[in-house]
This record gives sequence, C-alpha cells and structure tokens, in this order.
Amino acid sequence: MWQRRLIPPVPLELWIAELYDFAPLDQEQVYLSALGTAVETLLSGGTSVVDHLVLIPGREIETIAAAVRAYREVGIRAFIGPLIQDQSLTAGIPSGEAKQNHAPYFRSTIATLELMEEVISQFHRPDEGVNILVAPTGIQLCSDALFEGCIELSDRYNICRHTHLLETKAQKQLAKEKYGCSAVEHLQRIGYLGDRTSLAHCVWLSDSDIDILAETKSTVVHNPLSNLRLGSGIAPILKYRQAGVNVTFGCDGAASNDSQDLLEAIKIGSILHNVTDLDYQHWITPREAVEMATLGGAKGLNTAEQLGSLTVGKKADLVLYDLTSLSLLPRTDPIGLLILGRPTQAVHSVWVNGKQIVADGKVKTINVDDLRQQLFERSQWERNNRQSQTVGQIEAHYRTVMGLAELIRESS
Repeated sequence: MWQRRLIPPVPLELWIAELYDFAPLDQEQVYLSALGTAVETLLSGGTSVVDHLVLIPGREIETIAAAVRAYREVGIRAFIGPLIQDQSLTAGIPSGEAKQNHAPYFRSTIATLELMEEVISQFHRPDEGVNILVAPTGIQLCSDALFEGCIELSDRYNICRHTHLLETKAQKQLAKEKYGCSAVEHLQRIGYLGDRTSLAHCVWLSDSDIDILAETKSTVVHNPLSNLRLGSGIAPILKYRQAGVNVTFGCDGAASNDSQDLLEAIKIGSILHNVTDLDYQHWITPREAVEMATLGGAKGLNTAEQLGSLTVGKKADLVLYDLTSLSLLPRTDPIGLLILGRPTQAVHSVWVNGKQIVADGKVKTINVDDLRQQLFERSQWERNNRQSQTVGQIEAHYRTVMGLAELIRESS
C-alpha cells in the first residue's frame, strides 16, 4: 500500500525491482497497510482477503504478526501466504544468449521451509479466521526444492498453496530455459497443482497447459487490472472456463493496481474479454461473474463447503448492498448494476462468520477516521523522481532478452 502509484509504468520484472528497493521495513507500516486493505475489501463487498505478504528480512515472524493483528482487529477472514523465494531477483529474467551468474539468495531453502513451518505453527488458526498458505513467489524466483518443500508442508498440515504463474512473456521464456517445457507441465510433474492450489495471473498459457489445470482442478486467479497496468497481457479466461478450469477474480496488490476495489476488478475482469472472443455466447454474464467471485474464490481456498454461497450449513458471510444508492438506480437489474455499473459506497452491511463488521456503510470494529489520519501523516505527496538502483542494473539486459530497442538514458 505504501508504494501505491509510486512505481512507474514498467513491466513486472522492473516493477519488482522497484518494489523491493523501496519496500517499507517498518512493522507498523505493515500493520496499517493490512488495516487499510481489510477496510477497502469490506467496503467493496469482500469478507475475506488473501495477502501474499512481503516479509521484512530478519523480522519475518514480526511482519506476519503485524498483519495478523490487523486482520483480527478488523474482523475480516484472512488467508496469509508469506512471499517466499530462494533465488535472487536477477534469476527471474531470461538469460538469452548471455551467461549469467546470480548472487545467492540471503536465506537458504532449508531455512525458508523451517520458517514456514514455524509460521504455520504460530499463526494457522482457521477456527479463529486466520489461515496460512504456502506461497512460493513463482517459478522465476524459486527452486524445485522450495516448491517440493511447500508441497510437503501443504499436505502435512492440510493447507492451501498459492503461487504466481506465467504472468509475463518473460516468465514463459524463462520456463523454457529452466525446464525445457512449460511451467505448467513442470509444476504438474513435481506435484504442485491440485484442488488446493490457486495460481495468480496465468496469462501466457498454451491449450495443453489449460487442459492440465482443468485435469488437476487448480484455480486461476484472474487479476485484470494489474495485468493491464504492468503490460503483462490478457489472460484467456474464456478458454479456461470452456475447458472447465475454476476461475476467480483478484485485485492484486495496491502497488500493481493502485486500487483494492473488488467490484472494479470483477467488472474489468468480466467485460475485458468481450474483445478476445467474438462469440458473445461465451461472454461472462453478471450472474456468472458473481459466482466466479464468490464460489470460485472459495473453491480456490478449499473452503467451498463452508463459504461462497448462501446455503444452509455454511458460514454466515453476508454482504448487503443499498439498492437505493444512486449508482444502483433506476431499478433495472440489481445484479447487472452491481457488476456492470460502478457502485460507490453501496455496501450497507457486512457479516463475517455471523459477526456484523459493517453497519450503515461504516466499519464497526476499528476507528477508520484514525486509520486515515495515520496513513496521511506517515506519508507525503511526492513526485515520482526516485531512482531504483536495481532497475539500473538489470534494465539493459531485460530489454535485450525481450527484443526491445537498446536502452537510451538521458542525462539532466
């Protein structure tokens, strides 16, 4: 959240370098960011949040504890997947013709898996609304040993697994270099895919990759806004749905989307695909979008028996919208207006597991005015003139391997 709109319009590989160079190293900022994310999620109609949490080096447990404290205070259901890797940033860019040596990552694979086991032991409390996921960053920054260790933890503790997958064309190219096959084929071979696995982005998949996801019952989390913001591409989710793949929607993080509005992500994620398939019978209807966002999300988190629909015996996660809100009038189709309109301040009430968290459009559990004041006072308006040292080191190589024109730097 603290880098919202500070990272310039660059592709993911350079965006990550910016993110890491300027990531906040303050637990209080992590706490406030989690509070803000929870509030924005509730007020746009969500009852759960998945946090692929960036960890402060050397203070990993404290980072997670800060986020857990925030989500507990607000009362939203949290699924926290600490962002883990065991390879350095430069390993995430295809080598092309160049031979590259990558500095070792500061924390070993074994130490990372031991950390995750400790995190699960301390924080995984599903009955109290806090769930831990194993969440290796992606094939570009993780070894097979890390993926396999996460599979073992996931199976032993019956927890879900998550990762970023083929978000960019560079990652597709890297997978060919690294494995000699597609990333989806490789993850299937090592056993990472399954009905407890959610995969963010999935932009650059082949038809055979799509068949594998359907066969393994893996979930695709479609993040249309960040994919557009970072120029990653348009995930062919109409093809995924036709193949029987479970697809749901995500906002992605505030630094790659600049918003955390669920309804905005669902709207763009639905109508974006009207231009990718001329057969309008394949287009996503508002009611289908609702089911993708609710039950589809629950399936991806292995909670479809408890969440995702208004069904007797499931947990009471409920959102009421004010149908007299100006953005939902005049009275035509309430579901259509909710998804295809642009509702603002339309959430009236939210219950999470039977407890009312939002009433009359206001969060009851924390002082949101105080949160806004703290976010305001701990930040400042600034022109985006900062320089990322890591981007300076990798940009020329990135442009070369991606077939872009030679980098020209202007001096001032």
